[in-house]
Amino acid sequence: MQQFIRYLSFTLLGLALGLSVTLSSQENTEQLHSRLNYPLLLDIIDTVETYYVTKFSRDELITAAIEGIFAHLDPYSNFLDKQDFSNIREANKGEYFGFGVEIASEDEKITIITPFENSPADHAGIKPGDQILKLNNKPVDPKKLEQLLKEIKHHSRNRLSIALTLLHPSAGTVFEVTLIPTTISIQSVSTKIIENKIGYIRLTSFQDNSTEDMLKQLAQWQQIKLTGIILDLRNNPGGLLDQAIKIADIFLAKGKIVSTEGRFFDANSEYYASPKTMFANVPMTILINKGSASASEVLAAALQENNRAQIIGETSFGKGTVQSLIPTLIEGHAIKLTIAKYTTPNGRNIDSKGIEPDIKLNLDTITNNKSMTIIKELEIQGEDTQDKILDSAITWIKTKK
Repeated sequence: MQQFIRYLSFTLLGLALGLSVTLSSQENTEQLHSRLNYPLLLDIIDTVETYYVTKFSRDELITAAIEGIFAHLDPYSNFLDKQDFSNIREANKGEYFGFGVEIASEDEKITIITPFENSPADHAGIKPGDQILKLNNKPVDPKKLEQLLKEIKHHSRNRLSIALTLLHPSAGTVFEVTLIPTTISIQSVSTKIIENKIGYIRLTSFQDNSTEDMLKQLAQWQQIKLTGIILDLRNNPGGLLDQAIKIADIFLAKGKIVSTEGRFFDANSEYYASPKTMFANVPMTILINKGSASASEVLAAALQENNRAQIIGETSFGKGTVQSLIPTLIEGHAIKLTIAKYTTPNGRNIDSKGIEPDIKLNLDTITNNKSMTIIKELEIQGEDTQDKILDSAITWIKTKK
């Protein structure tokens, strides 16, 4: 947030002028608000529908009014018709039809939060942090994110391809891709035992059954003397907040997990860990990158600030708000609305800032030994020589012996 400091000379004159402007503005605002009510909105719609030079139907004008409301809010709030609402519910169950990419407006740029694993976007080489410059050869306007999303949804619903022109900010290269929508099955939790009896957990999103799947996988490790656990949250765009809280509780025996704050009573809550935990004495690391957002940041911060895990990787996306799906009077439709902001156990608001890893790495720093003094005693090795971040986590766990 930018802070503006005003230096005033002629102090008395400045205060008098400021007061008169404030009172005048306040009076006009109050008069306007007293008239800006539902009958006035209907009157405006009637007038435009009757007299405007170009014909618009009432439905079109009502849709425009709704879009205007959400354009005034944050980029995560919007109106969901039947198809949109159905898509979100299906995604929470692990199935998604589309191009497989999460998009947001950040620093006056249209930015990729994350591509879903094995999606058209993933296969095309799109990375977290990439910026969309053009859609179907037309420049995008960062101030019109909703319009961009609407066009992408239109192509998805009608099974039409889209052409994207993107920028890799780190490399400064522009590239073009063509994406064809398809059905994407998202497996929320996958696990394996890697070298030296390290338990590796890949958590791609937070769905209805994520906690249940996590517990089933962890139960299979109870008889194994694990030397460490790696929780991979890279390119995890988030999902259901309650699932993130429950999964944090699995690994924490005590401490605050997250706090939420909003304008209505139920939006204000504090969540704490219960005494029951699993693998309490096993060293744990978390992997994050620019594509780790929302609920994945809640989970990562909870384990980091309660001193349960070390975080390795890049600074996360920085989405510190909570959305809720609120059904409308029209059956099958809903409003996705930001109802609260959340803070980490230590009271930090990470919105637009992200979570800083304990060991901050990218491919450049990994090849520079001077930047890796914390694990300099061991050579970086791992099963997947292409995944240097994972290799670094394996090396860190070896230092904990």
